[in-house]
Amino acid sequence: MHAKITSAYCKLSLLALTGAALFLTSNMASAAKTEYPLTIKNCGRDITFNHAPKRVTTVGQNSTEILYSLGLADRVVGTSLWFSPVPEQYKAANDKIAVIAQNIPSFEGIIAKKPDLVASQFEWQIGPAGTVASYEQFSELHVPVYTAPADCAKDNEDGGDGVRKSMFDIAMVYQEIADLAKIFDVQDKGDELIASLKAREAAAKAKIAGMDNHVSAVFWFSSADLQLDPYVAGKFGPAAWIAQSLGVKNVIDSAEEWPTVGWETIAKANPSVIVLGEMGRRRFPADDWKVKMEYLTSDPVTRLIPAVKENHLPVIDVQTMNAGIRTIDGLEKLSDALVQYGLAHPQTTH
Repeated sequence: MHAKITSAYCKLSLLALTGAALFLTSNMASAAKTEYPLTIKNCGRDITFNHAPKRVTTVGQNSTEILYSLGLADRVVGTSLWFSPVPEQYKAANDKIAVIAQNIPSFEGIIAKKPDLVASQFEWQIGPAGTVASYEQFSELHVPVYTAPADCAKDNEDGGDGVRKSMFDIAMVYQEIADLAKIFDVQDKGDELIASLKAREAAAKAKIAGMDNHVSAVFWFSSADLQLDPYVAGKFGPAAWIAQSLGVKNVIDSAEEWPTVGWETIAKANPSVIVLGEMGRRRFPADDWKVKMEYLTSDPVTRLIPAVKENHLPVIDVQTMNAGIRTIDGLEKLSDALVQYGLAHPQTTH
């Protein structure tokens, strides 16, 4: 009898999943076509497109990877600001595209590519106090700049990495995907990408049934010098959102996106986990996660921190700590690490 009930339940579940898939496919198939001219509200500005852009330059790895994920690599004519290697599935396409600068590009370097769109990840590079240029400089050349909505949510008037007034929301990334998909008239691909990321987000959260009391974390991005205070994730950024989503407290209380905080202050907070940022960039020695690890285990202050003593030091790509599609990777990897360390109770299956 039990076997029959189970079999019937499985069939009903399969039918439900099939129905959901058909519903999703139907919705994707019916996505409206873009009507040009198209005006998009972005960072408090109206940007207008008379047609889908044909030549795009990017300032920021996340913006680049979203375009690749939407199947638009053939429109990208120049990239810049790379923290990590491009995902393997986009490597072949990326190898064919010019790199304007591995780090911060120049205004002239961007304009030399004759773009009809600049997709930018950070306002501190292109914005009111942009180190590369202002919006007005591009507007004078009739080149629209689309800035990631997650960065528009920060106060970027004083330059630097900006200050958040409230918690980052992954919905901002989904909005960026939807906007770019509409600008390029590839809404079906945008819907598909958003649905995939939402499913992964839900699955990562569902892995954890419960959390041990007082689990806390700090996210170490890098350090300009190992003798100086490290750059760590503030209380409202994407890394803090990852922690909050999994029931973990971020011990850093600053609203700055990447404040510098002394190791003595961090040690007093006794974090259970220290996430080590991994990147391909080598601007600073501590960009290398192995250098981070060596410092933590040898310094007389940091080696006494609970996370270091217990070897709760997951290595996670720094792109997951920036707002973007890789933020979901970070959610997945920290979820797995918490279960592995015995700090979280895994969801049981029957």
